[in-house]
Amino acid sequence: MTAETSTDAVPRPARPAALIAAVALTAAEGAALTAWGGYMIVGGLVETTRNPGLVEYGGAVILLMGLLPLFASRALLRLRRWGRSPAVLTHSTCLPVAYYMLQSGGAMTGLGILVGVVGLAGLVTTLNPRVTALLYRTEDAGEAAAG
Repeated sequence: MTAETSTDAVPRPARPAALIAAVALTAAEGAALTAWGGYMIVGGLVETTRNPGLVEYGGAVILLMGLLPLFASRALLRLRRWGRSPAVLTHSTCLPVAYYMLQSGGAMTGLGILVGVVGLAGLVTTLNPRVTALLYRTEDAGEAAAG
């Protein structure tokens, strides 16, 4: 028996809708951060700014910050429990960002509401009890077999 046939025989647990929603929201936040970081890098190269190195550095930091939620969403989809912490961190970070966007007024108010709703929805779906049970089921099964 080969490794491919042995992994195909293991049944994959059904993924609840909350997990799929958490994956989608985490991936959307990661894609938005990555796109914004790329925009800042290109803007620093193309436009004349007071300090182009600082703009490019900030863009690189935001780009790298956007990669973490993308990796976390992939981990959640593959039922890796380590993906939950960066996803929760990303969703939690949306809340103060949304607050300051709402304080700015104008067109930022609508965008702030959107960021806040996405952050709250991401927290609710990622911390859903069914998602928690699915991600931490292997640890509990191992403890039950050992005890």
